[in-house]
Amino acid sequence: MNKKLQRICFAACCMLALSGSVKAQYILKAADHQFELFNYAKAIDLYEQAFRKKESLYTAERLSTAYAIMNNYKQAESWYAIAAKMPGSNPDNILGYAKALQSNSKYREAKAQYKIYIGAGKDISKKQANIWLASCDSALKWMKRPKQIEIINQKELNSPQSDWGSVEYNGSTVFTSDRTTFSSGPTEQSPFLRFDGTRMPDQKIYGWTGNGYLKLYLKASSTDSLKLFPLQTGVSYHVGSATFTADGNTMYFTMTKIPESLKRVSNKPSTVNVSIYSSVKDTDGNWGAPVAFAYNSINEYSVGDPFISGDGTSLYFSSTKPGGKGGTDIYVCLKNDEGKWESPINLEQINTAGNERSPVAAGSNLHFASDGYVGMGGLDIFYAVKNSTGDWQVENLGYPFNSPQDDFAFSLDEKNGVAHLSSNRSNGMGNDDIYLLDLKSVHTIELTGKVYDRKSKQPITGALVTLAKINGGSSKVETGDHGEYKFSLSARSAYTVSAEATNFRTDAVNLNNINSGQTSTIDQDLYLEPIELNKGIRLENIYYDFDQWNIRADAAIELDALVKVMKDNPTIWIEIDSHTDSRGNDAFNLRLSQKRAESAVDYIISKGINKNRIEAKGYGETQLINSCANGIICNEADHQLNRRTEFKIVKQ
Repeated sequence: MNKKLQRICFAACCMLALSGSVKAQYILKAADHQFELFNYAKAIDLYEQAFRKKESLYTAERLSTAYAIMNNYKQAESWYAIAAKMPGSNPDNILGYAKALQSNSKYREAKAQYKIYIGAGKDISKKQANIWLASCDSALKWMKRPKQIEIINQKELNSPQSDWGSVEYNGSTVFTSDRTTFSSGPTEQSPFLRFDGTRMPDQKIYGWTGNGYLKLYLKASSTDSLKLFPLQTGVSYHVGSATFTADGNTMYFTMTKIPESLKRVSNKPSTVNVSIYSSVKDTDGNWGAPVAFAYNSINEYSVGDPFISGDGTSLYFSSTKPGGKGGTDIYVCLKNDEGKWESPINLEQINTAGNERSPVAAGSNLHFASDGYVGMGGLDIFYAVKNSTGDWQVENLGYPFNSPQDDFAFSLDEKNGVAHLSSNRSNGMGNDDIYLLDLKSVHTIELTGKVYDRKSKQPITGALVTLAKINGGSSKVETGDHGEYKFSLSARSAYTVSAEATNFRTDAVNLNNINSGQTSTIDQDLYLEPIELNKGIRLENIYYDFDQWNIRADAAIELDALVKVMKDNPTIWIEIDSHTDSRGNDAFNLRLSQKRAESAVDYIISKGINKNRIEAKGYGETQLINSCANGIICNEADHQLNRRTEFKIVKQ
């Protein structure tokens, strides 16, 4: 490569770096605007573009926060890990990293990060510190001794978006969803609507999630098509989380309705809290106009998650009402002799400094979700019963009723030996999914194995192993001190077992035709490839026609394998590097290699990989791996070594 071309390349790189920095500032400004409006899906896209142009602690922190709010735990873990290691990082990034690790079932690592945060001198109560550490220890124990139940994803109800809160109504199922296929938004974690106070929010897409608004849906039977629940609310925003009286003639539900007296603050987004409404069905079967619950306060706090008792005299709900013990507390209103709801009663013995959600009462017993007790992470489902003295005793349902993610909206059908819950646990169809739990399932086959470092051949302690049943649920466990793991399987089923660990690429194996008549145990080891940042990995069999850059069929096979790596490892970013040999014009080779790299990138993006995760770099003949430079006579095999396409992982 001649010196003139080197100088040109150097000058071009300097100009690109300067323009990239300036452009990053414009992108950041736009990202911040979307972030403040809670349009997190749009903000993430812009922040990732800005980070690629100029890495900064601020951008990494914003990405960490946005992904955590959207419950994308793998991405949150990745960005918190980056933010926590950057110069000037706030200790709160360590806390965020610990919570993300916990949400991803990496309890050993989470406990280590919690200890670092606790030791950083932050003003943390001893009670809170004990809850964090005990939660990690308890989760590991629960996962090693799981309850023998079968978890079944209700695929006829679920979608790629958020589906949750299923309830029975006159032999049908009513549930909440933010799917967009009906032109209908956020998950249960979004108890309000925030938007630019100078204009009304989009009536089809909710910026928090990028999905539609919450709506109620009706599924009459497994063979019937899905329908919008026939409730005329007169609003285009959130409608969801319903409960019905025993006779099916009155319903209570949450709804977002923008009031005429909306509180507005100059130059600040406006917030509308969700509220509870009721509707009564007339003799013709039509639902009447929504009636606001007496204790709503749209501008001040949220009121949601309604549950009406079997006798219709107690209405349970969750609220951020001032004077509570934590974020959201559970309250109950009792109906007086005049048919009116008396003042809300805070269930103080149950509520914590955290969040209590989705109460479901059966007599004197109560199931609810909380993140304020010792648990697996996020919202866990708890069972509360009053003892002989009238005090509530609270118990965590354990694993796999609960997961490291949010588990809520639990209902139990003891007569039929099943239960329902909603969860955004991994390996689901979308964000939140509705699950059926078979409490009578039988597991007769034992799966055992070890997880190894493919390079060193040493066992990996604390690797996360996932057993996913085809067309079913999944279970997880961390490997022991010698890399060992164990699961119980059902006969006549098919599974996928996979392993992952920090700083490693995943490995997965399919287990088909499991038959208890043939074997009672299965051994399956897994091998993880270490991640080495910025190390070129050659893609074999990537060939191009002479002076061309289109992707040939033989090259597509290799690129498809790379697409799978990126889908199996959703947090990694890669750079595709294209190189030529030294023959031909230097400048031409540089342009040609760039076009070839861009073609490979375009192909990978066409397979569903986010454009922010991949970048093309053409190096021409500037990075030869042997001595075959200009003027050196070499054979074709030596030139072929220099004509290569590589990828390197630049972020994990």
